[in-house]
Amino acid sequence: MNLSELTAISPLDGRYGPKLARLRGRVSEFALIRYRVIVELHWLQRLASLAEVPELPPFDAEACAAINALLEGFSESDAQRVKAIESTTNHDVKAVEYLIKEKLGQAGIPAASLEFVHFACTSEDINNLSYALMLRDMRSEELLPRLDSIIGTLCTMAETWAAESMLARTHGQPASPTTMGKEIANVAWRLHRQRRQLAHVGLAGKMNGAVGNYNAHLAAYPDIDWESVAHRFVESLGLEWNPYTTQIEPHDCLAEYFAAVQRVNTILIDFSRDVWSYISIGYFRQKTKAGEVGSSTMPHKVNPIDFENAEGNLGVANALLEHLGGKLPVSRWQRDLTDSTVLRNVGSALAYSLLGWDSLQRGLGKLELAPAQLAADLEANQEVLAEAIQTVMRRHAVPEPYEKLKALTRGQRISASALRDFIATLDIPEEARARLAAMTPGSYTGNAAEQAQRIRARIASEA
Repeated sequence: MNLSELTAISPLDGRYGPKLARLRGRVSEFALIRYRVIVELHWLQRLASLAEVPELPPFDAEACAAINALLEGFSESDAQRVKAIESTTNHDVKAVEYLIKEKLGQAGIPAASLEFVHFACTSEDINNLSYALMLRDMRSEELLPRLDSIIGTLCTMAETWAAESMLARTHGQPASPTTMGKEIANVAWRLHRQRRQLAHVGLAGKMNGAVGNYNAHLAAYPDIDWESVAHRFVESLGLEWNPYTTQIEPHDCLAEYFAAVQRVNTILIDFSRDVWSYISIGYFRQKTKAGEVGSSTMPHKVNPIDFENAEGNLGVANALLEHLGGKLPVSRWQRDLTDSTVLRNVGSALAYSLLGWDSLQRGLGKLELAPAQLAADLEANQEVLAEAIQTVMRRHAVPEPYEKLKALTRGQRISASALRDFIATLDIPEEARARLAAMTPGSYTGNAAEQAQRIRARIASEA
């Protein structure tokens, strides 16, 4: 069979391929090869800038043009050439080295200069920086913008529904009322906090050779301060320099990065389940789309599929992120190859995450609030005012306030008139009695509306 959306083994390239096509240039093997080429060429340029390496003179304008052309114009056919070379070398990074030498040799760069491609490098010098660059760009170009979009949508919903009273449920039972806007604001704030942590995870890199000691570097050029060279080089790529490593950069930063994404996903799983439940009890309706079918046999159904898809894909993402975060920092002695195998799944973990984020965002766009259902639920649960009544009784030193309200309301429904009759018997100031008598479940929401209205400003103040 030919590879297609129908025959792809992974649904990321099959069923979900059209939704994730934008990621193919970011976290695919092509992308990894491209980042390797970028690191190799920048290292070559750095070596050529060192006066202490006279054997590699500065590149002339023609050579610089050839290097820049490969940096800026690396193509799929170039990557295919790397794969063809790899079929002989059976080594992916060495194949990149040979491709660079081939391309720059065709541009007239002398063979002696080309021997400084991959100079003093172990493959992991190239790989650790390549993956760090990949994750840095994925964060800035995909993860943070899409997370910002979700947070922005939630802030708008929170503001729009700030005063829409709803019955809260703790332990699944009727509880003190809140507003729909405040409940959504809670999620926006949680995501904002994790967004900030994801944005601030430092991505580290190293360029120190086979076991982290600059062995080969110093064997060739013992008078160069290679630590300083490596430090400046890694930071020139926009990464943090790790001064102490074995053959591999230990991946602790990657574990922090994956944990931050995992926490975002966990919050969105929690939110997806809550929205699913609110849809099931009628608090939300979903906008329908002509031609769509909710069930193969029940024509009336409008299923919450976007939130179900989000929950499912985020669960798969978190399973992968959990393994990445737990496995990558663990390596036998100075290195083993298990990290290389596992790192190839970074793209899948982030793709499943984004797939879930996009599904949830799409589902949010279909939601319509059902105020009548919210109001009916509140009206049917007058007993939730017991908290307010017994707390006012405490203020005014009425004996056993909690116990009296417990006897009146626990485990049973009570009417609004029965509550008012009880309030009328209380030995409390008239003003307090009047406030309690006028209170309804719909008005007993504390400062929920104000909190919901402030969510966007609070997030902006910490940006």
